[in-house]
Amino acid sequence: MAVDSKFQSMDIDVKIKKFTWRIQNFSSVIVKKFYSEVFIVDGYKWRILIFPKGNNVDYLSIYLDVADSATLPYGWNKYAQVGFGVIDQLDRETSITKVTQHCFNAREADWGFTSFLSLTELHNPKRGYLLNDACLVEVYVCTDKTLDLISHEFIVETDWDELKAKEADCVKAVIDNQKTPTTKPVEITPPSPTQSSSQTVVIEPEEPAEEDMNTFFTSLESELSSSRIVYSKEEVKEALAKINEALNMTPVDLNDSGKFSALKQAFMILARFDCSSTALTIEQKNELLGLEERLKELANRAAKAVQDKDQLTAKESIKRTMTCNLESRLIRYKEVETEVKQEDQILAVLREEVEEAQKRKEKLLAERKGIYRSCKEMKIELDALGKELAECEATAKVGKEEEKTVEAEWGRIKDFISSIEAKI
Repeated sequence: MAVDSKFQSMDIDVKIKKFTWRIQNFSSVIVKKFYSEVFIVDGYKWRILIFPKGNNVDYLSIYLDVADSATLPYGWNKYAQVGFGVIDQLDRETSITKVTQHCFNAREADWGFTSFLSLTELHNPKRGYLLNDACLVEVYVCTDKTLDLISHEFIVETDWDELKAKEADCVKAVIDNQKTPTTKPVEITPPSPTQSSSQTVVIEPEEPAEEDMNTFFTSLESELSSSRIVYSKEEVKEALAKINEALNMTPVDLNDSGKFSALKQAFMILARFDCSSTALTIEQKNELLGLEERLKELANRAAKAVQDKDQLTAKESIKRTMTCNLESRLIRYKEVETEVKQEDQILAVLREEVEEAQKRKEKLLAERKGIYRSCKEMKIELDALGKELAECEATAKVGKEEEKTVEAEWGRIKDFISSIEAKI
């Protein structure tokens, strides 16, 4: 079955923006991370992020995410107070709500609650968190640091559809009242989440007399006494058991349990129980009737304290991690600094060797030039000698012939002398 989600936004007032996300066919969501549509608050793009099966926990996880954090300018940050609500569609007062505040930045672009609502409680058929397999998520965002407006009471009492219906009833009542002439003034009371539509038109009464007021309240007391519900001792014990069960829980667990509606009924039963052995004073009864709100306040404060503590722990963890990283970077910096000095020393030695090699090269180049010059001179001399050699060869050939002629003449003379000598 396809997942269908509907998203709408509205301004509660100038400072607070409300966003409603209804996820149909919630059980069919198979992705680990599920995002809402993008919405704008104070110029930033936001979206709701949920983990339907939990972010590595057996709880529904919910966060507010800056949708375009990767494209924002370097060093950006944005403060926001955020209220999350998973609405009980059968009884809005038992809705699970949590409030946090955070300075969003590039390192922490999403913020919220990993353990928001246990999956067991989310799928509890006696609750209205999944009504007809539809989950209703509400998020309230305020970016003004000077205000602290969002709370559990604010969220559960802000039912916009009901407000619009009451406004319509209010307008209709005014129109109907204008059609019927009357001499009494009519006051139109702005609708509030705790006010029913029948209370929107208030007729201002005439100034009552003392005797009339006494008679009215005496009659009212008698009427209420006769119609008062009588609770049995077993019902009172059951109510006490619920109260003790709640008191044996930690305030944080009670805040997450969604049992305040049952507690309210239990305190009311206890306050209205009368018997000969139990005589509660009016002060005690009033205190009992106010204990549900008191416990709710304490639970909210405890949850806020735990949240602040968790936030501090997370910040300290980040600080420790960054400190360790800085220390390791510092150690590496010193190592690199030492290595740079070693390389500088190697370069200095190499520079000396290069200088010596350069000198040797220059000397060799000079020697090469000298050899070139001497060879060139010798070649010129050799060429001149070649020419002289050709002349000498011609002269030597003539000389050889002359030598033969001389030898022949020499022999003739020798022979001549020998002949002379023989005659003597």
